[in-house]
Parts: sequence; C-alpha cells; structure tokens
Amino acid sequence: MSADAFASESELLSASKPIAALRQALNEVLFGQGELIELTLCGVIARGHVLLEGLPGLGKTELVKGLAKALNLTTRRVQFTPDLLPGDITGNPVLQEVDGRREFVFQPGPIFTNLLLADEINRASPKTQSALLEAMQERRVTVLGQTHILPEPFFVLATQNPIELEGTYPLPEAQVDRFLFKLEVLRNSAETLARIVTHRELGVEPQVSAITTREEFAHIQAVARRVYLPEIVADYIARIVDATHPGQSKAADGVRFGASPRAALSLASAAKARALMHGRPNASFEDVQSLALPVLNHRILLDYTARMDGRTSASVVRAILAEVPVQNLGMPKTLKEAA
Repeated sequence: MSADAFASESELLSASKPIAALRQALNEVLFGQGELIELTLCGVIARGHVLLEGLPGLGKTELVKGLAKALNLTTRRVQFTPDLLPGDITGNPVLQEVDGRREFVFQPGPIFTNLLLADEINRASPKTQSALLEAMQERRVTVLGQTHILPEPFFVLATQNPIELEGTYPLPEAQVDRFLFKLEVLRNSAETLARIVTHRELGVEPQVSAITTREEFAHIQAVARRVYLPEIVADYIARIVDATHPGQSKAADGVRFGASPRAALSLASAAKARALMHGRPNASFEDVQSLALPVLNHRILLDYTARMDGRTSASVVRAILAEVPVQNLGMPKTLKEAA
C-alpha cells in the first residue's frame, strides 16, 4: 500500500473540526455523559452498530435522536415489543394491482433508513430480534427471495434494558456479535441532575442543529479507514483477542467462548476511528486499551462456575489487558514505515 493511501495531515484537520462540533452538540443533549458520547461517536465513525444498555429514563433515546439530527441523516424509530413481527421491521409484500394484474409489491419497513433506533430491543421475541441480523452485517434485506439494499450509511443504535428487568429476552449471541460496542449508560450524579432540572423540561426535546451533511460524514468515515494501523498495534490486537479463548491465557480461566475474528476487526476499526478523533495519523496501543472493554465485553461468554464466583466479562477483559504485554518480543521495536 502506498503512502498516498493513508490519511494526510490536511484530511485529519478537515475531519477534526466537525468531530469537535459533533462532540459539543451531543454534550448539550446528554449532560454528564462525556465518555458515553465519545464512544458512540467513535462507533458510528468506525461504521459500527452500538448497543446501549441502561435503566429506562437515563437518556439513551435522546442521545440517539440528537446524533441523527447532528449528522443530518434520515432516522426511524422502532419500539420493540413482544408482539412485534419481523415484517414490521424489514417490510412486507403487499398485494397490489400493477398493469391490470395483481401481484405482490414489497413495501419497505422502517429499517430502510440511515439510522435505525431500535428501542428496548430485548423486549421483542428472539425471532424478531433475528430479523436484524442480515441487515446489520450485510446492510441488505431479503424478503421472498428478493434482496433489497439498505441506504448508505446505515447504523443500528439499539437500546436495551438490563436483563434482570421483567419482560426482557436475552439477545442471541450471533446478533450481539454484530454490535461494535456495548455501552453501559450509568445514572447521573447529583450535580448533573441539578443541571438537567435547570435546563430541561419534561416532554420538551433539546434542539440540535445539523453539524454535517451526509457527504461530509462519509468523508470523515473514509479518512478514519485510512488512518494507519502499525503492524505492532495489529499484533497487539490479535494477541488480546486470542487471549480471550480458554487455555490461551490465565485471565481466560472460566471462559466458555472467546471473541471472534470479527472482534479483532472491530477493535482495529474502532482504534483507527479513535485516533482520528484525537487528531492522530495512526492508531496506538492506548487506543486499543481504551476500546478493548466496549468491543470485547459482550463477546466473551463465561461458564457457570465463573459466573457463580462473581466473575464478569468486563473483569476478564481487564485481566487480559493486564496480562498481555504491549510489545511482542518477536516483533520489531520500532514502527515500520508505510510501504
């Protein structure tokens, strides 16, 4: 790959200004959640889907709606309920009269949008949840043997209630793996609550102006893909993901299933997006370490004994980061120049 294929200094500068404006706009939508906003922005810049988990009323839906307005993208919202059917999301064939004869014509569902807000996704049945699988991975929908391409860009930003709440269904592992990040939305501090009470009114949505056009945001994503991923950082990602599997590290004791190759690709893409957000031309070890938890947390399954001992996927990821050395002794100690 030639050096021209990597992001230039002028491209980094042109992308940093709208990213800063997006960050500022979202901080005015959701008070006191700077890290959550940073990771959500990182996820969409990396062209990934994001799963937000938290109790009702913490602002998950407001964040997604504010993001759609700031990015100036089309958005649709689906409220997942136990009686929701797959066709309610993807669309259904409808019998219509065409040129004097009756035939089925596909009517697109709400998934045909740029940003799909899947609200309380784990309240729907597993059959309905699985309707999103092909769309999230392939960015297309197949109904009655016909394939329909989704708009570009396409993101799913889903919210879910903690599984302990009544009326929830665990997401299938195959679907959870499609999400780039799983982010926990924490409750606000007393100081943040006071700010919310002072600056918000019940039932009134915060005003958000469009920051970018669709073309400008596509340019930001393209620049993120051209951020340089050094060989030693790629090797670090591979060793971290490999260490999530049983027998590959001490930290993985009690792990039933580790992270997939998709997790390694996700961590690499997210690291490049984070580097761009910080104005750097290459991804670093720090980027990988900062993003390992939201990328891997939902991709590690523990066995029964580990869960009974109080271990969590998050604790496994932290232990892996502490155990896996940054520098592989078999790798060169300096970054190779981009060929």
